[in-house]
Amino acid sequence: MGLFNNILDRFKNAEFTVAPQKKLKTISADFKKAFNLTLVFYKGVQIADGELTLAALNKKTTKNVNTHAEGLKIKASMKVGEAEKLFDTTFGVTVQIKDAEGTKLVPNEITLGQAARGEY
Repeated sequence: MGLFNNILDRFKNAEFTVAPQKKLKTISADFKKAFNLTLVFYKGVQIADGELTLAALNKKTTKNVNTHAEGLKIKASMKVGEAEKLFDTTFGVTVQIKDAEGTKLVPNEITLGQAARGEY
């Protein structure tokens, strides 16, 4: 069944259009709806307030947040580490992907689809 699921993951995808005025909690909710995983944004080493927008986060962190980025496309077939790096390279924000409950970090080496199915 694992091979079949991995093939299906190639056809499942979610597109995120992240505007600077979008709240972090809304982006996280969209991610959860698409992948049934928790997306956590960081402000330095602390978890960022979900009420912040990307533009507001830019004012609260030493890292330069790109509030003019086009957006990004994430697929279930992408590895967790690739998706986290994509947020960093596209927007300049640090994120971590956790399980659906938001209690455990998901290993970077598995795909989002595998993580969503709890295959780790």
